[in-house]
Parts: sequence; C-alpha cells; structure tokens
Amino acid sequence: MKVVFSLFTLILATLSGLACPVCERQQPKMLQGISHGAGPASDWDYVIIWAMVIVVAFTLYFSIKMLVKPGEKTGGHIKRIILNLEDGTEK
Repeated sequence: MKVVFSLFTLILATLSGLACPVCERQQPKMLQGISHGAGPASDWDYVIIWAMVIVVAFTLYFSIKMLVKPGEKTGGHIKRIILNLEDGTEK
C-alpha cells in the first residue's frame, strides 16, 4: 500500500509541475513546458534566478561535503564535550 501511495504521489507531483497549453504559450522558448504563469518580466529575472541557482549549488556541495567527511579531528573541538562521558572516556 505504501508503494502505491508513493507512486501516486510522485505521479501527481510530476503532472502538477508541467505547464498547461495556455501557460506554455506565454513562456519564452527556453522555459516552455516547464512552469506555469507569465514568463520573466525582464532580463534581471534571469540574473536573479541564476544567482540563486549558484547559491543553492554551493550550499548543496558544502552540505554533502561536510556530511561525508566532516574533518573535526582535534581533541578540543566542541563536539568532544558531547561525545565524552563523565568519567573521561569517549562514547
């Protein structure tokens, strides 16, 4: 049942992201079929979008990097306060 519900949710999410024919005609050629509503009002909209894409890409890269290999190896790091037990041994 969970698999059916998950598939149904994914299909609905995919379909809601596709543009309808009316919205598709209003979009510039590069964005046709991707989003609903009116297209960008000026070229500054593209600059803002690309700036946000770069910020998100950097954030994603460094988040994954810190999750995979954190790099806190010193004994005086703040995480040692939590990881050390009261008797001085490490968890």
